[in-house]
Amino acid sequence: MVALCVVAWADAGGGLHWTAPSQWKVDPAARPMRAATYAVPAAAGDTDAGECVAYYFGKGQGGSTEANIQRWTSQFKDKSGQPVKNAQVKKSTVHGLPVTAIDASGTYTGAGGPMAPTHTDKPGYRLLGAIVEGPQGSLFFKFTGPAKTVAANQKAFDDMIASVAKP
Repeated sequence: MVALCVVAWADAGGGLHWTAPSQWKVDPAARPMRAATYAVPAAAGDTDAGECVAYYFGKGQGGSTEANIQRWTSQFKDKSGQPVKNAQVKKSTVHGLPVTAIDASGTYTGAGGPMAPTHTDKPGYRLLGAIVEGPQGSLFFKFTGPAKTVAANQKAFDDMIASVAKP
């Protein structure tokens, strides 16, 4: 099991701060457009770990909330190979900030990303996402991994999103 102590308000992007789960390991490698990247330990029985990324592209950048929800949903196929239709989308407000959350599962086809030379479809995967609309632009949180790993960390993800606030 990976352990890491995270100081409150250690993570920030787009003029917003949040508190990451203490059991998630911060990936210190600098990557374009990523405010933070977290390695999420695999749940018992899963061979793959999860990954949660906080993206910040700048004010007015990164596309609309609806376009991102549509793109994330399109990265999952059902058992017949068709795009999933079971994604749940919910809107809420956290510390006065509009939040749109998504929960999708199936075969993940977006694991390689647009810049990766190849990717492998990942059956039995799940995505929890949240788009937080801040005054300096939106923050995009995307947590993907095996369904059991994501389920085991759902409360931690939800708590992290609930912590997003202006300084």
